[in-house]
Amino acid sequence: MYHYCNTPASLRGLFEELYDVSLIEDRVKALSEVEREVRECRKCRLWATRTKPVPGHGNPNAEVMLIGEAPGYNEDLEGKPFVGAAGKFLDQLLALGELKRSDVFITNVLKCRPPNNRDPLPDEVEACTPYLDRQVAIIKPKVIICLGRHSASYVLSKAGVKGHMRHGYVSISAVRGQVFNVSYEGLKVMVIPTYHPAAGLYNPKLKKVIMEDFVMIGRTLKGARTTP
Repeated sequence: MYHYCNTPASLRGLFEELYDVSLIEDRVKALSEVEREVRECRKCRLWATRTKPVPGHGNPNAEVMLIGEAPGYNEDLEGKPFVGAAGKFLDQLLALGELKRSDVFITNVLKCRPPNNRDPLPDEVEACTPYLDRQVAIIKPKVIICLGRHSASYVLSKAGVKGHMRHGYVSISAVRGQVFNVSYEGLKVMVIPTYHPAAGLYNPKLKKVIMEDFVMIGRTLKGARTTP
């Protein structure tokens, strides 16, 4: 029997590189299957009013995953998350955290736009979040950034964090900027909630708060990477 530990260092590096490539290919394939299922989904009423579903987009090997609420007008037209004004602000926020879109994976609790950008309904969240759970399981991020109360409510509840909940939702002002070290369906992950970028476009005070949160997120990521 051949043992990996007997392999010369140069070959071990090659094997590790090939393993990484194979892992990424497996993740791409699995995410593509989720995307196919989302495009064919009829589990709730939103398929009938959407233009394009928005399964998610980004790095399949991302350490950081951002989860928003639901697609908006521009996202519904293009089929990609955060492409409108809130998306441009999100790019600025990522830069504050020393991140780029190519570093992260971005998705939403709902994969289809609710009419007139209304809040997600409970049965829609129940129908759609199995796709989100599978995306998290496939990508295995080290950090999940929750953008807004609907995202934070679902992820923290899924992770068993019951504090700050009222009528099934967290108070985003109470949890924003905090780091929750949790288990999300067996995956050890840091969850960091903040306001949805769209909130910052309409409220200058919240814009400053969100920017501060992403600076903190950048410091937190840097500290996590340097910790043995």
